[in-house]
Amino acid sequence: MAGRLDGKVCVITGTASGIGAETARVFRAEGATVVGVDLNESPDVDRALRVDVVDEGAVSGMYRAVREEFGRIDVLFNNAGISPPDDASVLDTTLEAWQRVQDVNLKSVFLCCKHGIPHLLENDPPTRGSVINTASFVAVMGAATSQISYTASKGGVLSLSRELGVQFARQGVRVNALCPGPVDTPLLQKLYASDPEAAQRRLVHVPMGRFARAREIANGVLFLASDESSFVTASTFLVDGGLSGAYVTPLAGE
Repeated sequence: MAGRLDGKVCVITGTASGIGAETARVFRAEGATVVGVDLNESPDVDRALRVDVVDEGAVSGMYRAVREEFGRIDVLFNNAGISPPDDASVLDTTLEAWQRVQDVNLKSVFLCCKHGIPHLLENDPPTRGSVINTASFVAVMGAATSQISYTASKGGVLSLSRELGVQFARQGVRVNALCPGPVDTPLLQKLYASDPEAAQRRLVHVPMGRFARAREIANGVLFLASDESSFVTASTFLVDGGLSGAYVTPLAGE
């Protein structure tokens, strides 16, 4: 069914590539006005904003600008995130690397919720808006390849989303945590390009035997953004190819 987001104004962070870019395309095809937020160029959006999502003043001003231009905000997809190679084992990760990941992956979600949700609350009840925060399957289980700050940050996103979903449920704002499995995006490709063995260690645990396509994750975001998910809030929304539900015998040497 087309037009599931007709008339809705959606703000998406991390729209330069990967899940964010694909979600922007899906949202626009479903009738939404999409504001794409990234430090790099965002394709396929109605308005592109270059904003540092760890800067509170910039985030607050971003939502004010969107509200002034479009008159309303209906959906927040807080998706910006990083997974740098220097985030590894707790024994090797520096404090600087730890904090950089925490800022982009968790602090930015806090700021986007803090300054974005008040705009959703300005909409008419009973359904005022939807917030989708990108967590990860590693928020609910240990990862096969250690990324200690990434994992901790995504656990924080999951807990934050659950609490906000409960807090705002009766005010008509739904908040859910999207938990993708490994996705075939530039971020993952870069992470594993120099280490095929690490990629195989991750892939062997996915029952479907492949990484997700960005469109498959975007379709999950579409469901959470649309009124079709009107009774879904404070949820851990796993789109992981069965990874979190399976027991897979490790390869020799794991």
